[in-house]
Amino acid sequence: MNIVLQPLAFVKNTRTDQSDDFWGSIISEIELAEGIPPDAFNGIDEFSHLEIIFYFDKADKSKAVYKFHPRGNKNWPEVGIFAQRKKDRPNSIGLTIAELIKREGNKIWVRNLDAIDGTPILDIKPVLKEFLPAGEIKQPQWSHELMKDYWK
Repeated sequence: MNIVLQPLAFVKNTRTDQSDDFWGSIISEIELAEGIPPDAFNGIDEFSHLEIIFYFDKADKSKAVYKFHPRGNKNWPEVGIFAQRKKDRPNSIGLTIAELIKREGNKIWVRNLDAIDGTPILDIKPVLKEFLPAGEIKQPQWSHELMKDYWK
């Protein structure tokens, strides 16, 4: 089965490198692709956060792996790709909850989107409390260590 997706928008920001940390100061503009009407954003500014689904178009597909130490750190356990959020994934899809700053016409600006300049956006969804986990979120200690500088 083939699944064909077309980008509905693209990221514009100052980040061009694919490094894993220090995303906190990046503000991203997301501009709708040609053919997507600005009306697609109507009502979006009533939400504080958006789920941004994007394609890691610059990721090296040959580096996709299924089991390894996160970031190559042997002090952390070897885990499967589905137990981490690495960009070198089998389908190269990223997902981040970003804070909506503003909307103007066919553009929105967001904070805390870990996508580099030019990244194609596959979908945008508003964050609803009812879709967030109802209980406590559980994660291993190594993941806290991995994320300590991510949003700085």
